Amino acid sequence: MAKMGDNQLTHHQVFDVSVDVPPEGGSKCFDDDGRLKRTGTVWTASAHIITAVIGSGVLSLAWATAQLGWVAGPSVMLLFSFVTYYTSTLLAACYRTGDPVTGKRNYTYTDAVRSNVAGFKVKICGFVQYLNLFGVAIGYTIASSISMVAITRSNCFYKNGDTAPCHVNSNPYMIAFGIAEIIFSQIPNLDQLWWLSIVAAVMSFTYSSIGLGLGIAKVVETGTIRGSMTGISIGNVTETQKIWRRFRALGDIAFAYSYSLILIEIQDTIKSPPSEAKTMKKATLVSVATTTLFYMLCGCMGYAAFGDSSHENLLTGFGFFNPYWLIDIANAAIVIHLVGAYQVFVQPLYAFVEKTAAEKYPHSHFITKDIKFRIPGFGLFNLNLFRLVWRTCFVILTTVISMILPFFNDVVGLLGALGFWPLTVYFPVEMYIATKRIPKWSTRWICLQILSGACLIITVAAAAGSIAGVISDLKIYKPFKTSY
Repeated sequence: MAKMGDNQLTHHQVFDVSVDVPPEGGSKCFDDDGRLKRTGTVWTASAHIITAVIGSGVLSLAWATAQLGWVAGPSVMLLFSFVTYYTSTLLAACYRTGDPVTGKRNYTYTDAVRSNVAGFKVKICGFVQYLNLFGVAIGYTIASSISMVAITRSNCFYKNGDTAPCHVNSNPYMIAFGIAEIIFSQIPNLDQLWWLSIVAAVMSFTYSSIGLGLGIAKVVETGTIRGSMTGISIGNVTETQKIWRRFRALGDIAFAYSYSLILIEIQDTIKSPPSEAKTMKKATLVSVATTTLFYMLCGCMGYAAFGDSSHENLLTGFGFFNPYWLIDIANAAIVIHLVGAYQVFVQPLYAFVEKTAAEKYPHSHFITKDIKFRIPGFGLFNLNLFRLVWRTCFVILTTVISMILPFFNDVVGLLGALGFWPLTVYFPVEMYIATKRIPKWSTRWICLQILSGACLIITVAAAAGSIAGVISDLKIYKPFKTSY
């Protein structure tokens, strides 16, 4: 690894190590932009995407399906999968500006917007993207604590009987998750996190498969497929509540598919030839098809098992009884997965702050100097003091907010709503139109605008439903005193 000096650190980007520009004529060790050769493939990109996508969102899909019913639930999931895949292919085409093989690389989502869409929209994009990443960190902290609490309660019920109170405070578990994230946050970039992504992807399949298996077992045990064509019955909820819940369900499903905001960063790890866009399209197809299959199975089998009483978190919905050890394994897999997914999502935010600080204060040793020391069994490690302080403060802040607002489902729905239209649909569509120079009012231009407009309506509805849910939750929850 080349030594990072003051002038080089200003070029530090999220998923690559900064290096000296190679001598003229190039080198087998460097890419066309002077960085170390990227090594990513279809499979590593798919692992990153699956790590990001099959997150805690899968656990709320049975609840979302219960609000929408057997017709609308699966249909909405398929619709979101198609929109996500299509707009992701549009976004992948914007990784390079100009020629798709030799054009200038865009290292981050915001870089791609800056290259293709001018003016104030760039700042709006950056704000929405980083706010969403910040929110995802909070959502994942809450979700992991719920799973850790579930393991503790499950073991308590097993030892003390099904009628034992077994109340558990979630705060110590949020703090424990935060400590783990502080440690992993010191890994400089995602190129060095590939192993964590693969472990996290395996974990996501583990708990999704257990949830699916338990849903099938429950249906076989009762001998009935529960649920209705139109969703949760009036009586269990009021007419108004049903409308708000349906809107929230849209947000939950949108969140389950959200990964566009880190797509460019993942694409920047892929080697070429073939062109990064071609590889990314294949990786997107593999990962979206895989996740949609899992989502349909988990959402539908969870709804079939529990009907109107489907829980906001599928695995806690199975109760804490037998087979308690299997639920423990699933919840442990969720925690391990979220440790990795948290890092995958916040890397662009970390990189943005560190790059901005290095550009503003290029001669500050606190910001730019690496301290090298050897870790037994791991080799040489570069510790950057600014990275240590800033990333630690970030994790502490997200942990404290999670302890103040620990309601998982509404936070998930709101995040899905806020990120879906601008980051997954609007900016990819606008950039693609600019990149391909699609004429205004042409058939293709009109179709893309209709897609964007329809998704905006869905986003507004989902955000309204989630805000209504948060307001309702605030009447019940007390900050720092949440127990299950």
